[in-house]
Amino acid sequence: MPESGRTSTKDHIVEGPVVAARRAGLLVTLVLGGLTALPPLSMDMYLPALPEVTESLRSPAATVQLTLTACLAGMALGQLVVGPMSDKWGRRRPLLIGMIVYVAATAVCALAPSAELLIAFRLLQGLAGAAGIVIARAVVRDLYDGVDMARFFSTLMLISGVAPIIAPLIGGQILRITDWRGVFYVLTVIGVLLTVVVWKFLAETLPPERRHAGGVGEALRTMRGLLADRVFTGYMLAGGLAFAALFAYISASPFVVQEIYGASPQTFSLLFGLNSIGLVAVGQINGKLLVGRVSLDKALGCGLSVILLASVALVLMTSGLFGKVGLVPIAAGLFVLMSAMGLAMPNTNAQALMRTPHAAGSASALLGTSSFLIGAIASPLVGIAGEATAVPMAVVQLVCAIAALGCFLTLCRPWRKAQPQDA
Repeated sequence: MPESGRTSTKDHIVEGPVVAARRAGLLVTLVLGGLTALPPLSMDMYLPALPEVTESLRSPAATVQLTLTACLAGMALGQLVVGPMSDKWGRRRPLLIGMIVYVAATAVCALAPSAELLIAFRLLQGLAGAAGIVIARAVVRDLYDGVDMARFFSTLMLISGVAPIIAPLIGGQILRITDWRGVFYVLTVIGVLLTVVVWKFLAETLPPERRHAGGVGEALRTMRGLLADRVFTGYMLAGGLAFAALFAYISASPFVVQEIYGASPQTFSLLFGLNSIGLVAVGQINGKLLVGRVSLDKALGCGLSVILLASVALVLMTSGLFGKVGLVPIAAGLFVLMSAMGLAMPNTNAQALMRTPHAAGSASALLGTSSFLIGAIASPLVGIAGEATAVPMAVVQLVCAIAALGCFLTLCRPWRKAQPQDA
């Protein structure tokens, strides 16, 4: 009972889902972690198979890399649609529809006879999988605020961060007993299980009276208003460009590690897992030690600066300025870059969403769409000079890191205490 001794029906409707979801605690964290883990599972489990797909479908590496780009672009565009839908109809219904379509598209990917068909259904897979990404972030915004939200995002990174650690390892082991199509069969089963878990255990967190009744026009106006907020846009671009540096690594590393440096799929999977452990560990340092003691902007600035320094080192090593460099120094540079993402990613999300309690779904959609679109643009650039050099990967990472830090400093202006509607 409230202190006044009176509880309105409206109060029950508004607070009920939020209180119930918070009490669920660990269960909600696991469900949201599973939703945010689905994209890295879809991308990373498939990475060790890229050279095999190239040979199996008799397509050049650049074409096969488009299967990653298509999935990424689908996730970007899908969020732009699903985010406003979740503000209008609630979180559960769009999420369940998206999960069902994801399962169907993934099953078709396993049967694709050509690279072109695989690209098309990877696009559909991404469009549908976007529902999990955008709605998971919106649910967090429904339930938490301020420092609590930043801490939850770091905890979520621990759960979802297991996916990129185990996904390439699973993919490498699947390739021991079957071909690349088996990877998509496993993803189909994972999709089915996650759909059932969401249906049974994830309650609605956006009650009817907090939903937006408008249609596409209102959604577009809401997004235009969000983009007019200079500081929100700064965090959005900084996070998107940092993600593009990460995805440049994801897209290029199978060829860099396996083709240029001669590592096996299992070795590649091990290195990828170590890098993911670094990201998760730094994310937990952020959530458990830094949040509440150090401002989110300081932690974010530190993360972006380390990404920039690691990118500079990778450019110098891959360009031959230090002579012929082996796999170990390159792997060390990539480890530092990946680990610093544990400071950049949760803090950009938290800072941006703190400014948008009135439109969490639309804001989450813009955050996700910008990240995946910029990543989709960066992906094909890493292979522009062919499969014999890692220089394009390092250059793309450096350009993205410089741009991310520049957007953060010029748009967010972290040395100033900006108000939520500061333009």
